[in-house]
Amino acid sequence: MAPQIGKPLYPTSDTESAEEEARAILPTKTPTPLPLNHHSLITTDFDALRFHAAAALQLRLSPTLKLATATAAAAAAAATAAAPLPTDTHLIVSPYNLPGHLLDLRTLDRANQLLAQALTILQPTRPDYATAPYTESFNWAAVFELLRQLSLRSQDEAGAAAPGGAGTWPAQSFYVVTFRSRLRADADGERLHLLDAHSHQEAMASGGLLKYWFGSKDAEHRNLATCIWRSREDARLGGLGPWHKKARGAAREMYESIEFSTWRLTVGEGVGGWEFGEWVDGNVKGE
Repeated sequence: MAPQIGKPLYPTSDTESAEEEARAILPTKTPTPLPLNHHSLITTDFDALRFHAAAALQLRLSPTLKLATATAAAAAAAATAAAPLPTDTHLIVSPYNLPGHLLDLRTLDRANQLLAQALTILQPTRPDYATAPYTESFNWAAVFELLRQLSLRSQDEAGAAAPGGAGTWPAQSFYVVTFRSRLRADADGERLHLLDAHSHQEAMASGGLLKYWFGSKDAEHRNLATCIWRSREDARLGGLGPWHKKARGAAREMYESIEFSTWRLTVGEGVGGWEFGEWVDGNVKGE
């Protein structure tokens, strides 16, 4: 996957068959996800999903849960007011709202389910995200506040909440990748889209990809893309497919430059704090 602008790639029957097969072998000990609105009720518009947190409309938020993204909050309130709505276990985690690109929450433990849901409100907070510091380019504070609230709600619904408790969230880390690029002026946009969309399907089939986001190229053809993974091993496995190999092979002719960085996202117990550290030879260095 790489920074890209394009239209959704419609799945083949083989993709749908693979999804059905995957559902048949899902682990049986994962917790039941919090209910979602069905992904088919949500827009497939790339800009709405990238820049206006449209995927957050899948979340069924209680009246006491406040969504920090104003535009998504208003729409979420309207969506959840119309009942009953079809439910889903598959979450929109990228600009691709189509089968083959969705995250099956039943494959994750509770903490990873909740982080993936909180990341549906991720959106850039400044227009120069392609070159600005990563930690200053998105609404991270809002994401982790929503994660904290979702964790408390999850514990309440499980009947295990303790008065004044920090919630069910255990301190843990996640693997983050960023791609900063400058696209060639004559790059083939259709081919870029094909490579990106198929690579994303490979990553989703492999498992553990909690969020994929990419922006729009700026006036100088610069862009940013990012992936948030459950673990470094998930990221390694997710990049082994043939479409990822094709994308790497096409990089020289498509891009003037690509800067690849890896980070560790650490979220404290009860979502009491969070930080990004650069991943350097297995160690962490603050940004």
